[in-house]
Amino acid sequence: MLSIFDQGPPPPCPSPFNLAAHVLRRADRSAAKTALSVLGTDGAIDWTYRELQTAILGTGTGLLRTGLKPGDIVLMRLGNTVDFPIAYLGAIAVGIVPVPTSSQLTEPETAHMIEDLSPAAVLRDPTVACASHPWQIDLTELTAMRGLPPADYAMGDPERLAYVVYTSGTSGKPRAVAHAHRAIWGRQMMVDGWYSLREDDRLCHAGAFNWTYTLGTGLMDPWTIGATALIPEPGTDIFALPALLRQHRATIFAAAPGVYRKLLSHSEEIDLPDLRHGLCAGEKLSRHLHEHWQQATGTELYEAYGMSECSTFISSSPAHPARGEALGQPQPGRRIAILGPDGPMPQGQEGTIAIHRSDPGLMLTYLNAPDEAQARMLGDWFLTGDQGAMAVDGQITYLGRDDDMMNAGGYRVSPVEVESVLSRFPGITQVGAAAVEVKENTFVIAAFYTGPKKLDEDALRTYVEANLARYKQPRAFVHLTELPSGGNGKLLRRALPAYFKASTE
Repeated sequence: MLSIFDQGPPPPCPSPFNLAAHVLRRADRSAAKTALSVLGTDGAIDWTYRELQTAILGTGTGLLRTGLKPGDIVLMRLGNTVDFPIAYLGAIAVGIVPVPTSSQLTEPETAHMIEDLSPAAVLRDPTVACASHPWQIDLTELTAMRGLPPADYAMGDPERLAYVVYTSGTSGKPRAVAHAHRAIWGRQMMVDGWYSLREDDRLCHAGAFNWTYTLGTGLMDPWTIGATALIPEPGTDIFALPALLRQHRATIFAAAPGVYRKLLSHSEEIDLPDLRHGLCAGEKLSRHLHEHWQQATGTELYEAYGMSECSTFISSSPAHPARGEALGQPQPGRRIAILGPDGPMPQGQEGTIAIHRSDPGLMLTYLNAPDEAQARMLGDWFLTGDQGAMAVDGQITYLGRDDDMMNAGGYRVSPVEVESVLSRFPGITQVGAAAVEVKENTFVIAAFYTGPKKLDEDALRTYVEANLARYKQPRAFVHLTELPSGGNGKLLRRALPAYFKASTE
């Protein structure tokens, strides 16, 4: 048997369609219900569905009144506040195309994005770094828009462009991933296939408002079914999370593995009486961490695999828990295959994880790089670049990447991008970057470099802080006489972690 999972497609996305209208489809029926609680140690700030919808559609009106038009691209440079999802959905509601970005990005990084996108405007919190742009709509102006009359949803073809997110590819250059309005329709397969999400759930996401994992799993998916989203206020101490989960009766908790790891390092027993289970994504969940969470809380963790190009589409769930070392299985409605050079591999054999081009959650293309998007297709299959093996029952074991992408705190980072920045530092002749294990199941980015002498680490840290987002910054710098290379002289990044281990012994 071949490694293909296909139990039939999901229902087709209706037309006309609007992503924001779908997210807020329960707002009128649940007008007085709490849609969002921003959790602080001194209480919570609550938003009802009526208040949320009013703010979003008022923002849509305001954006149009500035002169922006449907189809215009706007770069989002906003902080970790409720302003982020309101502006994001307000833009989409009226057909404007937002580009959500991490507030950790530096000015040079945003300059590359502005050059790449040519956005009509930048939605800007002045405290967030951003390169110059002639039209910046500041946070004060955005906030004032919420009191304007509600805009009408711009309904249309579900295949049209809705939003853009950036990802780092194997080339090291971040790519602009273009998604259609139908992307939110594709996320419905996650509700049962991963979350087991219900309308009476209170889902707490540990991430920032401006992280796409939080934006989807923590906000839009609960709102789509009429549940309540719980988000800790900016600056919340990670070790305060268990108390907040108890106090606000969270039934589902979502975070990256690093958050679970830190919580468990602080306490061997965590009392969460209302919690049904936890959700985990962003990097591979280790079996040790999974079992530790089970012992500490008496609840399960369900893991999901996805990417910027297609969100999550393989996961474990209460209905279909992972078996053994498997990641989980494709969500109902997905068409997934494990491919070799000539097509689907026999079951049990390693190949590249691939998703069918018909999946409603799959990206439209890479903006300004359609040839690269096409190069990732093998017939009707989109190649993820990750390796896996499919068992007879459809469970998929994740076997790692076929390139050298790093993962730091749940963020995927290209070593080439890090190396490109560090190669410009005086005194460095060659540089390689790799994720290294500093203690069990804890990884950081390390930079390995050659040059006439060992460089001052404080100067290196200051340099990367100015040129790379925090999650991309190396936490260790190792001076070597030469970097490992293959017979063709190509850098062997996978050999680098051994040099880090040797340097610490």
